[in-house]
Amino acid sequence: MYYSTVFVGMDVHKETFSLCCYTNEKETTEYPMKVEGHYSKVISYIEAMRFHYGNDAVFICGYEAGCLGFTLYHQLMDHGVDCVILAPTTMLSQRGRKKVKTDKRDAALIARCLAHHDYSPVHIPTEQDEQTKEFLRMRDDHKLALKKVKQQILSFCLRHGYHFDETHSHWTQAHLKWLRSLAPEGLYAEILQEYLLTYDNLVDKLDRLDKRIEELAAGENYRENVRKLSCFIGVKTVTALAVLTEVGDFKRFASAQHFASYIGLTPGEDSSGDGQKRLGITKAGNRHVRSLLVEAAQCYCRGQIGFKSKVLKARQAGNDPEVIAYADKANERLRRKYYRMVLRNNKKTNVAKTAIARELACFMWGMVTGNVA
Repeated sequence: MYYSTVFVGMDVHKETFSLCCYTNEKETTEYPMKVEGHYSKVISYIEAMRFHYGNDAVFICGYEAGCLGFTLYHQLMDHGVDCVILAPTTMLSQRGRKKVKTDKRDAALIARCLAHHDYSPVHIPTEQDEQTKEFLRMRDDHKLALKKVKQQILSFCLRHGYHFDETHSHWTQAHLKWLRSLAPEGLYAEILQEYLLTYDNLVDKLDRLDKRIEELAAGENYRENVRKLSCFIGVKTVTALAVLTEVGDFKRFASAQHFASYIGLTPGEDSSGDGQKRLGITKAGNRHVRSLLVEAAQCYCRGQIGFKSKVLKARQAGNDPEVIAYADKANERLRRKYYRMVLRNNKKTNVAKTAIARELACFMWGMVTGNVA
């Protein structure tokens, strides 16, 4: 029997791929096989399946977004094999409390989702977006390492009885001068010196990486949108560029609400009959973008409504007046909303910050897509 379209579900891991076929004619998975984790084995599997489905059959492969990134997708597409990356949070899940999870069953589920279109495809970024995104995430890794070294230095001082003046903040010039003036005995002096050397190296490296990010943001593909997004409070070059590269094409979202849903900032719901039950945010989609927006939303928790700092005015300089007016309207609205939720409605601060992050995402969608009216 000959079939027009065969859907190949792939449960991919570092070392092995689990493959199977599904057709709408039979409505069942067939020919499961576990192969070596290399794209050539997938191509060989498809060629072998032509014996069962005919030479005219069209094969469409799919796998869940995961640790392999987009490499397998590009390898298969370059060799003429149609491939789709499925967003795991949008796939049809298996119902019931009892569940048997195996690679074979996962591959079968992916194949059925492909055939019935019970999924949302992952956006495939351009090569430039992918490279820039990796650079930004590498910079975040170094910043996390710096945070860990700071904690280690403070813990070292606490263990050995060194207490800094509590009226001053940590990691200021005065604090660093105090750390370098300490003279522990014996091997402790060498330990503290090594900690401080690591701290200085990471600080210098982050300064160098931030300058490189400024150069990337000034590129032709990013310059205009980075300048626009930087008009919002809490959004500087690193955050703006990270959001642009992570999201890609903002116009693929029909509305601002669709964009907020994509990054998982919309509240969930578990209602039945006349009863309504609201849940926390869905946390679907891109976790990195969601974290960036929640961090940016914290900047709306302080300051006077309508006040614009010199730094913000400098970031807004050079943009069109309608862009600046749109950003000012958003900044004023979000700061007023935070104070109303916390001071008048007695909402928890984290709940208010998440609500601000959702609206900030909607305003960012409008800024990038040109809906600034």
